[in-house]
Amino acid sequence: MTVNQILSSKGNEVYAVLPTNTVYEALTAMSEKNIGAILVIEDTILKGILSERDYARKIVLKEKTSKNTLVNEIMVSEVICIKPSDNLDYCMELMNSKKIRHLPVMENNVVVGIISISDVVKAIIEIQKDTINHLNSYISQ
Repeated sequence: MTVNQILSSKGNEVYAVLPTNTVYEALTAMSEKNIGAILVIEDTILKGILSERDYARKIVLKEKTSKNTLVNEIMVSEVICIKPSDNLDYCMELMNSKKIRHLPVMENNVVVGIISISDVVKAIIEIQKDTINHLNSYISQ
């Protein structure tokens, strides 16, 4: 299964904030959309990604305030991205080795979606269910 297949079933809606938004504004958007990370995009260019983990480690633990801190002060600016044609095994390996939970999907230098670790796990479970059903059907013949 490819990233493109995941996006076609889950959708490719992308939520983003500007680097000059406050962390509070970004967290509000994340809460409203029920997402664990949000992309930072300016003029269609991916500038970074901000996750709940970034907030916990770079705001809460450093005794900063989310209303007085800009997204560009705590975002991860070296974003690891994937292509729509990449397969799930590659994504799992990347997420595991880099210890990340979200991968923006890029095509022609434009963000076309984002997948999370839960999207990948869900897809793998579906593949395994299909395989089990196929094997059960084969055995019962």
